[in-house]
Amino acid sequence: MIVTRRQFLRQASAIPIGVVIVAPKPTDIRIDEVVHGYEDYVYRAPYKFGGRVVDRVTLLNVHCRVTTRNGQTAWGFASMTMGNMWAFPSATMSYDTTLEAMKALASRIARLAGDCPEIGHPLDIAHVLEPECLKAAAEVSAERKLTEPIPKLCTLVVASPFDAALHDAFGKVHRRNVYDTYGPDLMTHDVSRYLGPDFQGARLDRALLSKRRERIPVFHSVGGLDPLETRDVEKPVRDGLPETLPEWIRRDGLVRVKIKLQGDDLSWDVERTLAIDRIASAVQAERRVADLAYCLDFNERCPDVQYVLECLRRIRARSPEGFKRILYVEQPTARNLKANRQNVMHEAARLRPVVIDESLTDLESLVLAREMGYTGVALKACKGQSQTVLMAAAAQKYKLFLCVQDLTCPGASLIHSVGISARVPAVAGIEANARQYVPAANEPWRHRFPGIFTITDGYIRSADIGGPGLGIPDDMVPHPPSG
Repeated sequence: MIVTRRQFLRQASAIPIGVVIVAPKPTDIRIDEVVHGYEDYVYRAPYKFGGRVVDRVTLLNVHCRVTTRNGQTAWGFASMTMGNMWAFPSATMSYDTTLEAMKALASRIARLAGDCPEIGHPLDIAHVLEPECLKAAAEVSAERKLTEPIPKLCTLVVASPFDAALHDAFGKVHRRNVYDTYGPDLMTHDVSRYLGPDFQGARLDRALLSKRRERIPVFHSVGGLDPLETRDVEKPVRDGLPETLPEWIRRDGLVRVKIKLQGDDLSWDVERTLAIDRIASAVQAERRVADLAYCLDFNERCPDVQYVLECLRRIRARSPEGFKRILYVEQPTARNLKANRQNVMHEAARLRPVVIDESLTDLESLVLAREMGYTGVALKACKGQSQTVLMAAAAQKYKLFLCVQDLTCPGASLIHSVGISARVPAVAGIEANARQYVPAANEPWRHRFPGIFTITDGYIRSADIGGPGLGIPDDMVPHPPSG
């Protein structure tokens, strides 16, 4: 059919002013197939944080097959720990109840992703899928008559390997690392499509490093039950790995320590921090290493900011040098910021940066946290690749402190997390504690990625993950079914 100039002008005049006509890109993808499964591991030693003790982990593994508009196809793979004790803590439901609810949600998300009609960049598909995943979480909660509904954070965790597998497939079908797929040659829209008009004209590729950071300091976690010295070891594991903090520092050359605190026992928190500082600084002096810094993580257990202030002041009074080593404070009070607007952090943030972790579920929560005095954010692969890169862009716009934490991520999920910390500017370090609590899950990956799974000087190396997608080669993951 031939369209005359008059017909074209008439049709164009019917389009609202300000609407941009965007031509589809041949590089856009659709999802063809999604397959998921699980792996279970037992911890070598229990991990206590936020008043809870974890001794096992279930990994959610996802394969995703995509096809471009011009017919190219590829599989992607991603993995994430379910982390229900963190993502879905409950005073009324058991570990198994929340885990099974998350598995039911995973099955629902697999169907949603597999049936998704959207064609575009992975960020476009994620933009369509997220509200559907939240609806699915509400449906699962109602169908299972859960005493507490599945929270948004939990939904993000369950959806995260599906999202990451999609990004991985997109990178592989275009033979690029995922962090090289966020420019205008592959992305139809700028950041404002996902984060709103304040980000008009912002390009995602400009919010990320063009080259990987080669070395990233590792935060070693000291859980609430972890022995500090030999006299604290009540039940030796005797598996050849370190049993005490000095042994870990010497073996891995550690320079960063994440200190898990109680948040409801001020004296214990102060004494625990001072003891760790005494031990760690002594070992560093013995090693003739000056570099040493801490993160204090309360896992949202503090009743109010006064608790945080008093804790910091007591630490400073008794160990000025130890206080200087505190790099930042993580999520001291309740994750629900809207319901706890009184928990402002302005005064505490004048002493040390204060970052949100559990609270960060979207741009609204980031903006609210900033208004409440938080000065940084913890990025996590378990909240999804799409959200992580977008929150990294937003955090930089608002000049917020950045760090990358994990969810005791082993194997492929740790590689994903390292990729984030290697490409996000000004990241303070990366948590990588599966090597402490679930090393068996890391073992298949150790030989192929020695810079990530074998730490000798306190730093992770990213050199091995520059390949297509998330940087995980196909021969390192289970083969998806053909079809």
